[in-house]
Amino acid sequence: MPHVVIGTAGHIDHGKSALVKALTGTDPDRLKEEKARGITIDLGFAHWASDDLHVAFVDVPGHERFVRNMLAGVGGIDCVLLVVAADESVMPQTREHFEICRLLEIRAGLIALTKSDLVDAETLDLVRLEVKELVQGSVLQDSPVVAVSSRTGAGLDDLRAALLALGRRAGGRPSDGMPRLPIDRVFSMKGFGTVVTGTLVSGHITVDQELLALPAGTSVKVRGLQVHGHKEPRAEAGQRVALNLGGVEVADLTRGDTLTVMDSLPVTRVVDAALELLADAKPLRHGARVRFHQGTAEIMGRLGVSSVLGEHEAVTAQIPPGRRAFVRIRLEQPVVVTRGDRFILRAYSPPVTIAGGQILDPTPPRSGLRTAGGRTRFERLRFRPDVDVSAVLSGSSSQGSAASTSEPWQVAGPTGIQGSPDETLSRRGAHSSLPGEAERPPRAKLENDAALAWMIEEAGSAGLPVRRVIARAGVAPHEVPPTIDRLIAGKHATVAGQLLLAPNVIEHLKQQLVAALRAHHQTDLLSEGLPREEARVRIFGRAGPGVFERALEDLVRDQAIEVRDKIALRGHRVSLSAEEQRAMTTIEDAYRNAGLKPIEQAAVAPELRLPTDVADRMIKLLVRQKKLMRVDTLLFHESALRQLKEDVTTLKRHATGATQIDVATFKQRYGITRKFAIPLLEYLDRERITRRVGDVRQVL
Repeated sequence: MPHVVIGTAGHIDHGKSALVKALTGTDPDRLKEEKARGITIDLGFAHWASDDLHVAFVDVPGHERFVRNMLAGVGGIDCVLLVVAADESVMPQTREHFEICRLLEIRAGLIALTKSDLVDAETLDLVRLEVKELVQGSVLQDSPVVAVSSRTGAGLDDLRAALLALGRRAGGRPSDGMPRLPIDRVFSMKGFGTVVTGTLVSGHITVDQELLALPAGTSVKVRGLQVHGHKEPRAEAGQRVALNLGGVEVADLTRGDTLTVMDSLPVTRVVDAALELLADAKPLRHGARVRFHQGTAEIMGRLGVSSVLGEHEAVTAQIPPGRRAFVRIRLEQPVVVTRGDRFILRAYSPPVTIAGGQILDPTPPRSGLRTAGGRTRFERLRFRPDVDVSAVLSGSSSQGSAASTSEPWQVAGPTGIQGSPDETLSRRGAHSSLPGEAERPPRAKLENDAALAWMIEEAGSAGLPVRRVIARAGVAPHEVPPTIDRLIAGKHATVAGQLLLAPNVIEHLKQQLVAALRAHHQTDLLSEGLPREEARVRIFGRAGPGVFERALEDLVRDQAIEVRDKIALRGHRVSLSAEEQRAMTTIEDAYRNAGLKPIEQAAVAPELRLPTDVADRMIKLLVRQKKLMRVDTLLFHESALRQLKEDVTTLKRHATGATQIDVATFKQRYGITRKFAIPLLEYLDRERITRRVGDVRQVL
């Protein structure tokens, strides 16, 4: 059965709690102080079920002193029930609550005129007009306005019918996303232990599931689960949930924490966002201290202003009332947010609601904020229902430049474009290389694709880890593969190991590697190539893991390079002069003929009557080619060492018992001195042909 969460909003003493009690039979005021004072102080909860819909009510306090508690509850609702008392009409907290719901872009709602039994019909009509004027231009402008009386019951049936219709239109939340439960209450129950409650924003939670409590990162286990007071094995997105948790104490959790799973949500202290300042607020200056409200969390922070939309000054000192801007908020404590999350800002003092906005990047890199590059970055990240997203994805600057900031500015709602959440586009355009001619994803996904493409480009050679697509870009886990497929098909990303890179980045790295190989071959004619580690450090030192290997694979596939012990351009061969070729042949023959009694390296040039520099170069080349092998300080021809290993191994095969050999026997057998015998025996030990046992070697 679908579930919908409806939150009340309105001024103090306008009858919100009484209305919820009349609708559900449950008094949402649960605290003794609330009952004694007759006002709602903290969040209250109740539920009501029809034949085809579960409705959970979140009753919020209306007093101005408790708006922070109101904000903790309104963040998880699907619809708003704006409550206005007919005997008082629109009041200050009516306006503030309405602005909060508008800034959070609550998708739908309706209006209840309470205490209708206390006024005459003419007054009721006047209040109805004042309320309609308040909500003009919002999602509530065409919503039903139902007059009710919680005392007499008048209008309650009409309100229930309107709520059911509202809930059915609102629909449920996707349960196949990542589990995300912002905690609004933490308490202990005798016999159970730690219990938390909240509205499950996305995904699902099951009994015995392992979760993380962020921002602390504490691992917890769900020991029990209730939905609307009933024990259940599973909770779905959109439900009010109570969880009995194991592995954590009450003191370790607080309102504002979030339950989720590993690698799903980032913990951050800095966010980039698009902000709207209310028309009746004071100008918001750069560096102002603000109260940041998101989900159930409230955190102090400082505001950095990048630019005001529609203005092109190099430096913007403040945001004028009623204007939109790009901002960076530095928080004093960690917060759990992702791209697309909406938030509210309240002034530091007095704590009144002044603005709201949407997260563009929950973990921005260290970069200029009040520069042309910083403003361009925000333009690339913004939600843009007023421009052609396909043009942005294809790299067209005409739709995403600063000039477009004078256009009407909106922020996409939770389901996509405001007013047309189901809008889809033809698969032609930026993604024409995708297979099939089915409809392309909704615009909300394409907006995220455009932002993600910029994040990948911005990451450079370090790359964006695939697992960060969920946390940083706010992509649901099941949407990650198709999202990456779209970016790859549109040539906005390529995969290297577990990283996403911009194709031009890895192409540039490959070009640098080829250029380095070409330069190396030109300066060192006798070199067979560039050592792998040297190439990795010199060219890919700042690249993420897997990028170097991906570049090598591409270049080998394209037949541009050859990778052996060293990396070389395809077809590269060591180029020797006639003198060098004769010297190399002479040296190799000399060592091959010397067998296990080679000449010392320093004596090669005089004994073979070769120039010293030529002899040294040829010896290095023979060693690189593994025709000569170094054993301790001596050089041997590889054929001599190979024959030695075969000969010693043969001793074992022909012996009836354990075969041992000492230094004297070894010297006598091969006619060599101790100078050669000791290094050769140690070489055999390293090659696991023999093993030293005391003063003798045992043949393995």
